[in-house]
Amino acid sequence: MTTIAFETTDLPIIGAPMAGGTTTPELTAAVSRAGGFPFVAGGYLSAEALAPLVERMRETTETFGVNLFAPNPVPVDRGAFDAFTSAFEPVAADHGVAIDPEPVKDDDHYDEKVDYLVAHPVPLVSMTFNIPTAEVVDRLHSVSTQVVATVTSTEEARTAADHGVDALIVQGPRAGGHSGTADPTRSIEDRATVDLVKDVLAEVALPVAAGGGVDSPESVEELLQAGASAVVVGTLLLLSDEAGTAPTHRAALQSEDFNETQLTRAFTGRPARALVNDFVKKFDPIAVDAYPAVHHLTKSFRAQAKNNDDPQGLHLWAGTGYRSAQTGSAETIVKELGARFARS
Repeated sequence: MTTIAFETTDLPIIGAPMAGGTTTPELTAAVSRAGGFPFVAGGYLSAEALAPLVERMRETTETFGVNLFAPNPVPVDRGAFDAFTSAFEPVAADHGVAIDPEPVKDDDHYDEKVDYLVAHPVPLVSMTFNIPTAEVVDRLHSVSTQVVATVTSTEEARTAADHGVDALIVQGPRAGGHSGTADPTRSIEDRATVDLVKDVLAEVALPVAAGGGVDSPESVEELLQAGASAVVVGTLLLLSDEAGTAPTHRAALQSEDFNETQLTRAFTGRPARALVNDFVKKFDPIAVDAYPAVHHLTKSFRAQAKNNDDPQGLHLWAGTGYRSAQTGSAETIVKELGARFARS
């Protein structure tokens, strides 16, 4: 079996690619210095914006990955979308935010970013939100890039294996932020990541990294013992010095005012785990499966909430282990999390 890039670092810890500015170049560098595997977060970026981040990463380490959002258009139920928009519009207006009621489509510049990564090869590319096609896998393989798919079920793992990927990132439902599921319309039941890892490994003979609900060295050990080659951490790094987490988000993660997380489609039209705030309480009951249309619909409102230091209107992404997030250097956090599992 081929050795996967994330299996070659000193520590079996992967820094999750948190798109939207949370995973900064400083954060990836800190993860690398600690001996972990860093990811450049390519989501929400054009190929032109991604390029300098990749080149900066090359200057730091030869061992890293780039994560992309694979297109996964879901037909928009216009009636349901319009009903959601009608409920959201007066709330946005009360906050002085104008919205465009027409659903916006985009593919996150996916083809252009794949073209860039074929022309400027990196060690590893991972995909989330959908399984990469066999054609894209072959193109990346042609330039000696390993390809990893994020999966959330055994069915997705089998499809990814059939498409020729080199490894899997198994994401449990307790992970913070967006679920990587290839079927964003499905009901995602709560379960321990370790159980999902065992189910996937029973079905597919590929190397696996695992994440979701990781809150301690003990949870890292549990996933490694279940057969994972590495463990992905994101929420645990949100309070680190190097993370681009907004001050409002940082405060909410440490506040007693927020005491639970929930998977919700309210913010973007795609299931994502966040701290439960007023936005979730009001709009989750009427949320619709319509990513990226809902993402674009609510984007300006959420941006203003961040600028106004309003945690009740902001997408406060957080996994179930958010109470274990630590302040300080990400380098120290990663080292303390993975030190006793150092590879010889």
